[in-house]
Amino acid sequence: MRHLKATRLSVAALAAAALTLSACTSSSSSSGPASPTGTGTSTSTGTDTSSPSASGGDSKNVQPAENVNATGTPIVGGTLNMLGTGDVDYMDPNVSYYTTGYMAARLFSRQLLTFPAIPGKVTTVVPDMAAEMPTTANGGISADGLTYKFKIRDGVKWDVAGGRQVTAADFVRGMKRVCNPAQPFGGLPDFESLIAGYQAFCDGYAKVDPKSPSAMAAYQNANNFAGVAADKTDPNTVVFTLTHPASYFTSMLSLTAFSPAPVEYDKYVPGGPELAQNTISDGPYKITKYDPAKTIAMERNTNWDPATDPIRKAYVDHVLINEVGNQDAEQQQMQADTPDADLWWDNFPPVQVVPQLIAAKDPNFYLGQTFSSNPYVIFNTISANNNGALKNVAVRHALMEAINRDNLVQDLNGPDVSPPLTHILPSGISGTTSNTSIDLYKFDSAKAKADLAAAGFPNGLTLKFLYRPSRSSSVKMFATLQQDLADAGIKLEAVGVPDADFYTKYLQVKSAAQQGKWDVSLAGWGPDWYGDAALSYFAPLFQGATAYPPNGSNFGFYNNPAVNTAIDAAAKEVDPAKASADWAAIDKMVMEDAPIFPITSNNQAVYHPAHTHNAVFIPTLQAYDPANVWLSK
Repeated sequence: MRHLKATRLSVAALAAAALTLSACTSSSSSSGPASPTGTGTSTSTGTDTSSPSASGGDSKNVQPAENVNATGTPIVGGTLNMLGTGDVDYMDPNVSYYTTGYMAARLFSRQLLTFPAIPGKVTTVVPDMAAEMPTTANGGISADGLTYKFKIRDGVKWDVAGGRQVTAADFVRGMKRVCNPAQPFGGLPDFESLIAGYQAFCDGYAKVDPKSPSAMAAYQNANNFAGVAADKTDPNTVVFTLTHPASYFTSMLSLTAFSPAPVEYDKYVPGGPELAQNTISDGPYKITKYDPAKTIAMERNTNWDPATDPIRKAYVDHVLINEVGNQDAEQQQMQADTPDADLWWDNFPPVQVVPQLIAAKDPNFYLGQTFSSNPYVIFNTISANNNGALKNVAVRHALMEAINRDNLVQDLNGPDVSPPLTHILPSGISGTTSNTSIDLYKFDSAKAKADLAAAGFPNGLTLKFLYRPSRSSSVKMFATLQQDLADAGIKLEAVGVPDADFYTKYLQVKSAAQQGKWDVSLAGWGPDWYGDAALSYFAPLFQGATAYPPNGSNFGFYNNPAVNTAIDAAAKEVDPAKASADWAAIDKMVMEDAPIFPITSNNQAVYHPAHTHNAVFIPTLQAYDPANVWLSK
C-alpha cells in the first residue's frame, strides 16, 4: 500500500507505530488464502475478500464483529470533526503515499477505480470515475493483456468557475507529474517499467530543475510517452499501454498517483506548499483552509454531482480536521460520545486502552485486517556510524538474533491482536502461506553477542534509534528494543522527532542516513492492492536504487543485485503458481540479507463514537471511510 499512519500505502501499527503505505497507501492482519487473478487478459478486478474477519493473519483470537452502525435514516448535513496529532505528507494526490494523505484525498480527489465502503467488498476495486470496469469481453482489455481503456463518466468536473469536465488529458498530466524531480511518488517502482515509455520519460524528467514550476511544466507539455494517452476518437477515454501483461494492473489503478491533475497545477511545484494552498477538487469536498500540521477545513464542492460518484455518499456538509490534539484525550472524547469528536484522523486508540475495549466488548471498537507488515524495524545499511557496521550483513544477522519479537508483540497487546510476522509477506498476499512460513532467526542474546564479536565488534555497538515520541506504541517499543539489545552488548540511543519530520526530514533523506543521523527506526507498510500484490512489497521496499527515497520507500538503502533481478522476473511471470513460488523465494533472499526485522501483521485498532454512523473500515486507509459517515449528533 504505502506508508502507514502515509500507500499505499505511503503509508500504522496498532495504535499508530508508524505513519500508513497507500499504499498505497498506506496503512495497512488477517485474510484467507491469496486469490490469483490470472494473466493480463483476465477479466478479474482483484481479490474479493470477506469483511475483516475474527482473526488477524495467523491469530486465533476471536475479536469483535465490525459495528458499521448503519441503523437509522441517514442525516445529511453537519460538520465531521476529525481528531489527530499529525498531518498529511503532501496535499497532492499524484505525490502522496501515506495513509493520512490518502484520507484527505478520499474527500477531494477521485480515481478511475477505487475501493468501496461496502463491508465484504473493501479490497475489491470498482469503478469510480470510470464508467465501467474494463474486461476482454467489453473491449476494455486487449486480447494480449497490454492495453486498457477507460471511459470517464460524463459530468465529473473540476471545482473551477463554471465547472470543467475531467478528461483523459488530465490523467495524462497526472501521470507525468507522478515522477516529477521535486517530489516523485514513493511507489514509482511498482509501475515505472510496466507502463510503456514511462521509464524513459521519467529519466528525462529527473534532469529538469526541481525548483522551477515552469521548467517542469515545459518538460511535461513537450514530452509524451506511449503508456498513457487520450483515445484518438474520444478525449474522455484514457488508454494505458503496458510493457507486459499484469494481472494486478486494475487494482494498481486505485493508487492516488493515478489521479487526474488539472492544467492549473502546471503553475506549482508538485507536492509543494504553494500547491497545497491551491488544491482543486474533483471530489465531493474542496479544501477551504490548510494550516499545515494544525488544521484542514473542507466544505462541499458545488461542482460535484453525486450521480457521477458511486463511491462517496458525502452526507456531511463540512469536514474539520484538528491535527494538534492528544491521543489519550481524544479517545476519551470518543468513548464519551462527545459531539465534536466524530472520527479519528491519523490516530487510533492508545495501546494501553485496547485491552480494556476488548474486555468490555465495546461495540464501537474494531480490529480491522490490514494485510500489512506494521511495524517493522529498519536497519540503515549506509550509516557512517560505528565505521559503517550496519553495511555488514553479519552485523545485521546479530541484530536479528538480539531482538525478541515476542516482547515487541506484547507491546502491541499480544499475538491475538498483533500476530507475529517473521518474514516479508504477510498472510493473504501471494507468495506466502502464513505469517511464519519463513523464520530464519531465533532470539538468542548470547549468540548475538558472539556473532557481533566475530563480525569485528567485540565491544558492541552504539546505535541511534529514530522514533516519534507522540506515538505510545513507539515509546514502548523503544524501551523494549533498548533492553533487548543491551543484553547483547548494544547500546540504543533515542532520537525523538516530531511526526511531521519523521519521514520528510529523516527517512526520505539519503544524506541523513549516510551521515548517521539514525541507525535503527520503525516503519509500517501495507500493500498497494490485495491478493496478487507481492510486487507492491518488494519493488518499493527492497529493489535497490530504484526504490531509494524519494522514488521508493527503501529507507535502509538496501541493495542486492540478485534480488533486484529476481523481482523484475517475478513481476513479468504470468502463471500465478509460478509467480507465487518466485515471490516466496525472493522473500527468503531478502530475509537472508536482514535489511529489516519484521514484527507483526497487525490488526488495526479503530474506534468510532456511537453518534457516527455508516463507519466502514477501509484497509487501504487503515481507518473508517470519512466520505461515507453520517452523524446523529
